[in-house]
Amino acid sequence: MERRRYERTPVPEDTPAVRRGSFEEILHAYTREEAVLEAQRCLQCAMPFCVQACPITQDCRGYIALISQGRFDDAARLTLDDNPLATVLCKCCYHYCEEDCVMGGRGTPIAIRHLKRAALEHGRSDLLYVPSAPRAQRIAVVGGGPAGLMAAWELALRGYAVTVYEEQPFLGGQVETIPKYHLDGTELRTDLDRFRGLDVTFVPGLRAGIDFTPESLLADGYRAVYVAIGASDPRALGIPGEHLPGVFPALPFLLSVNRGPDGLFGRKDRKIVVVGGGDVALDAARSALRLSDGCEVTVVYRRTRGAMPAGGEEIEEGTEEGLRFLFERTPAQILGDRQVSGIVLRQVANGPPDASGRPTTVEVPGSDETLPCDTVLVAVGEVADLAGLPAELDLRPSRHPWPEGKRPDWMSDVEGVFASGGRSVVYAMAAGSAAAAAIDAYLARKDGRSPTPRPDPFGAGPPRGRPAGYGGATWTL
Repeated sequence: MERRRYERTPVPEDTPAVRRGSFEEILHAYTREEAVLEAQRCLQCAMPFCVQACPITQDCRGYIALISQGRFDDAARLTLDDNPLATVLCKCCYHYCEEDCVMGGRGTPIAIRHLKRAALEHGRSDLLYVPSAPRAQRIAVVGGGPAGLMAAWELALRGYAVTVYEEQPFLGGQVETIPKYHLDGTELRTDLDRFRGLDVTFVPGLRAGIDFTPESLLADGYRAVYVAIGASDPRALGIPGEHLPGVFPALPFLLSVNRGPDGLFGRKDRKIVVVGGGDVALDAARSALRLSDGCEVTVVYRRTRGAMPAGGEEIEEGTEEGLRFLFERTPAQILGDRQVSGIVLRQVANGPPDASGRPTTVEVPGSDETLPCDTVLVAVGEVADLAGLPAELDLRPSRHPWPEGKRPDWMSDVEGVFASGGRSVVYAMAAGSAAAAAIDAYLARKDGRSPTPRPDPFGAGPPRGRPAGYGGATWTL
């Protein structure tokens, strides 16, 4: 094999100096010629490990083959066959597919996510989804994030009338917190435009537990309810000083930045500390860099760099832009009187393994150090807000933790009410897809019919099914 097949066709990217000073997109689309060249590196493995690694089993092997032949219209159509949020995912997905690409064994994995973008941008992607014959049955989806939108798509394709209730005045959930240097803000609208032919109604501004309950929706005539509210309440640090002015939870901060910065970070030479090691922490840190000229941003994480859950690209790009990292540190106290003036950090070491086998962390006595700062962004995870939801549902928090029904099909203790979620956009979509199939199977049992496989989303024929060679998922929800 010639050497170039091991090396990725470079993805057009702005320099670190340009990136730091702007919220403009930092990665750009392949040209048609670059996309064909990159797609031709693909070995078209008989066993599509890339597909098996994808939570929604996107047929990436298939659309890459079409791109390699210059068939961009067909590649766009195939991409949209099983991915209704493809315009969002082609820019922000964590590309689990690339992690399992066999080309990564001797070189660089195929740029699968970027080829998806090339398919959509160079092929015809302004298509409309087509529903099956109407069933005259209504289903309610509570939550307009990726899980809820995916479930609505799956159910509407099967002919159900779906109403999506969303607490916020906008759809997308945590998609709306992804910085504009990744998503320019038009992508979700582009994806939802393809829903126009489906019987899906979006109702924003109504909160579950206050304006309605899942049980009241059933009483109103909905045959089933899917609760997909995710985990959006910031997790607290539980240390002195975390309520001082100048301490901000990361997700609301990111949402505020996307809605238009209010000047909080406009002062020059700020000293900002971000606590956490996931992608939200990196998003917050890189956004803070862009909002304050000459600022210093330090990311504090309690484990090693190798254990950081944030994507490798995020860490590398953040380092290039000027982020500083302190590893194996945990915050012990935030200092200040009327404003944050510093943070006390304590060294940690590995302790005994937890139930999953991962080492716990143990604080090292006498290792405190004070880091001067005027702002602290907290990104240590979120918890589900279940306030107002009936206790009868008996939802359990998952490990991450969004609320789930306890039965194998995610049904709650109230018949007809289902609940689930996922740890990233694409995992949430996979959860929504599985929940929609479970809801259809539940209604099929009640109506004395067989469950309905997802039909061809463009009404052109029978369901396409998984690609040849697919041997089962390598992931779990």
